[in-house]
Amino acid sequence: MTITFIGHGYVGLVSAAVFADLGNTVWVIGHTHEKIENLKKGILPIYEPGLEEIVKRNIKAKRLIFTLDYKEAIPSSSVVFIAVGTPPKANGEADLSSVLLVAEKIGRNLGRYAVVVTKSTVPIGTNRKIKKIIGRAMPETASFDVASIPEFLREGQAISDTLHPDRIVIGTESKRAQDLLMELHMPIDSKYVLTNIETAEMIKYASNAFLATKISFANAIADLCELTNVNGLTVLEAVGLDKRIGNRFLSPGAGYGGSCFPKDVKALIAIAKQFGYSFDLLKEVEKINRNATLNIVSKAKKLLGGEVKGKAIGLLGLSFKPNTDDMRDAPSIALSSRFHEGGAKIKAYDPIAMGNARKILKNIEFCEDPYSVAKDSDILIILTEWNEFRQLDLQKIKSLMRKPILLDGRNIYDPQTASRIGFTYVGVGR
Repeated sequence: MTITFIGHGYVGLVSAAVFADLGNTVWVIGHTHEKIENLKKGILPIYEPGLEEIVKRNIKAKRLIFTLDYKEAIPSSSVVFIAVGTPPKANGEADLSSVLLVAEKIGRNLGRYAVVVTKSTVPIGTNRKIKKIIGRAMPETASFDVASIPEFLREGQAISDTLHPDRIVIGTESKRAQDLLMELHMPIDSKYVLTNIETAEMIKYASNAFLATKISFANAIADLCELTNVNGLTVLEAVGLDKRIGNRFLSPGAGYGGSCFPKDVKALIAIAKQFGYSFDLLKEVEKINRNATLNIVSKAKKLLGGEVKGKAIGLLGLSFKPNTDDMRDAPSIALSSRFHEGGAKIKAYDPIAMGNARKILKNIEFCEDPYSVAKDSDILIILTEWNEFRQLDLQKIKSLMRKPILLDGRNIYDPQTASRIGFTYVGVGR
């Protein structure tokens, strides 16, 4: 099958590469000349484990084709996926400008019947707007249906999630479109959820909002356990062993970030407001998440004697999670800003995200390895649970630091081991 993806971010590029690897001819349309030329050479704009190899393999096989030209790709495609960004506006609503602009371009270039699928996360009713826009713009000889197939990719595990998803949600009101989309997804072993468009749109928001809620719940329990001298990690482990609950996303830390949870929680609050419902639960989820990040700042100040002015603070990990270079809404941004405002000197290292971090984080010394960060630091803070950090020589780290204070924002170290080496150790919920 010949298909097109519009957008080459995490969702568009990973999905396009996987479908090409399954034997389809896949066009990827971008809007930046430099990025498209780099992609043609196998130079990726994002980091995702295993993705570069798949992209290069399918470029060589001529199954994966990058272009700026809608006229090249759209007329021959049976399915056209919209996979562009929907960032939050100031009021929390999703910015749909890119989605609607792309819809018009698709309409103008349709050459035959095609299914136009929204993979971007969009509010309820967006696909109806897309249908009207395409209908107005398309030539009389063309025909189309619309569908919503939300993505549930985890950065760092996106290829596996594409090939082995928990479910494939297909929202459409056309039997022809449904059959075509099921044929396209046939090589992927998964449970299908076949529904209407609006339900599919809501499923994505509901899923991400629930996961964000689990994370904030874990952080709230961790806060309470610290106040009551209870081992919060043991509490959450036991809670997660209940099959009705599960232990995933029940790890307390410095708060969630990334491209999905922050914006999708805000968007669902805004959607609810438009329909006259005050989603107070999600407002508290946001508040708890902000506090989780600020609690790391408070703990650091307390460990440093009440203030950070003149102190050397080392940060290990900058991306919002391991196995990605994504800095969107990463806790390191708010933390480093607070520390800088307080007059601290900040050093940092991340195995993958340093390039993106340099574009965002100012007044920071970027180091070549964790040991350079530790040298002459008054405190070392773990912000991302990269595997590289789990096997550090803590004895060496201690010898390099001015003060052996370890603030473990992801609970990757054993407190007793750290204390035995000579660290003043503080985690989250411990």
